[in-house]
Amino acid sequence: MKKIIYSLAVLLMSLSVVTAQADTTITVKGSTTVQPAMQKVAEAYMKAKPGVNISISASGSGDGAKALIDKSTDIAMMSREIKEGEIKQANGNGVTPKLTVIAFDCIVPVVNPANKVKDLTPAQLKDIYTGKVTDWKDLGGDAGKIVVVSRDSSSGTYEFWGEHVLKGERVFAGALLQASSGAVVQTVAKNKYAVGYVGLAYAQNKEVKPVTVSGVVGSVANVLNKSYPVTRTLNLYTDGEPKGEPGAFITFFLSPEGQKLVAASDYVPVK
Repeated sequence: MKKIIYSLAVLLMSLSVVTAQADTTITVKGSTTVQPAMQKVAEAYMKAKPGVNISISASGSGDGAKALIDKSTDIAMMSREIKEGEIKQANGNGVTPKLTVIAFDCIVPVVNPANKVKDLTPAQLKDIYTGKVTDWKDLGGDAGKIVVVSRDSSSGTYEFWGEHVLKGERVFAGALLQASSGAVVQTVAKNKYAVGYVGLAYAQNKEVKPVTVSGVVGSVANVLNKSYPVTRTLNLYTDGEPKGEPGAFITFFLSPEGQKLVAASDYVPVK
């Protein structure tokens, strides 16, 4: 009888260990730009470690920063650097943001495939997005009112575009603001007069046409040689040095296998 009780106790302990392993969840929130690479790397990591689940929610870099500040995520995905004000809020809540750069990216203007325009200068892009140029005929295209499509203000892509292309000016009030990079692609794909901007991975979608900037193609090679004018880092933030399972996952992200998956997502590996 004692043997049976002992065996049952060992079995229950074993089951509790298995359950604990199966319940290991890494929460990731933030940038829709980082999302394609995150999904690929997460899938590979979960395949290698079946006891780990990685929950990914992408709604913008600003939301990633908020989640880090209020401690509702293990990892924040951001396509911009965290702001001083966000760091101050985080510190006030006992959080110390720690940056890990996992890839390089560029922001690519995209138009509908029916649009004749193939190239735009930074000055022309600024004029489009501030509402100074409103017709495609003034940019070498067919006559038609330009439909300006932009990310919304919670997006790191929106902020980077505003800083580096609009030079601090605001997107004009008539722009169609989208909550994700995928939504920008869908909107441009459905309207032959639309123009938008997305990260490199999203620009590969065949439903839209990438536009060169001053004759330079948005590509991995041109990010590496620094000839493309709108390039940036893709970032992960944690509370302090990454540790535990989230730390192991970020280490995997930076491993040769993880960086190969970053490249397969049409982003530029850091290693």
